[in-house]
Amino acid sequence: MLPIVLASASPRRRALLEQVGLDFEVFPTDVDETVQWEEPVWAVQELACRKARAAAQASVKKDPIRDAWIIGADTVVVHRGKVLGKPADRQAAVDMLSALQGETHSVYTGVCAVRKQGTALRETAFTEETKVSVHEMEMWEIEEYADTLEPMDKAGAYAIQGIFARYIRCIEGDYCNVVGLPVARIFQEILKNG
Repeated sequence: MLPIVLASASPRRRALLEQVGLDFEVFPTDVDETVQWEEPVWAVQELACRKARAAAQASVKKDPIRDAWIIGADTVVVHRGKVLGKPADRQAAVDMLSALQGETHSVYTGVCAVRKQGTALRETAFTEETKVSVHEMEMWEIEEYADTLEPMDKAGAYAIQGIFARYIRCIEGDYCNVVGLPVARIFQEILKNG
């Protein structure tokens, strides 16, 4: 298998790749994340591709001979057509959680894998959707969860793999996708066949 480069600083994405036994290196990128969010399926894929392309270009400059897979990803939560990114503050987290409680929403992760072969780059991209249903929550539960600070750097203001697991009624789709990286699909579609 070719070496893998993760174009992300996310500790959750790193943990998911480690969980499935993949060796990789981390090369986070700084890209323009301005997109039109009318089509979140397209937007997360576009942002993932920007990250992967930036890391791939840097890799070509650094080591033009080395072959590798460079993986970029971006995750967003969508509820009733509204994109819920990372909350700006505690009140924004409370507002997002209040909207999600008792409802079903979608988590989209865009993935872009750039296969670097010397200086040649070939790209594969997709978006994975998982539906998440949340139990009804009392306001004190929402406030208590917001006080943990766990929501602060998470799309949709929650971490399914953390304390918020107590409020998840069910999911339809890939659990790892909700955490931030659909590792099974990445392996099956890209890494295993590349």
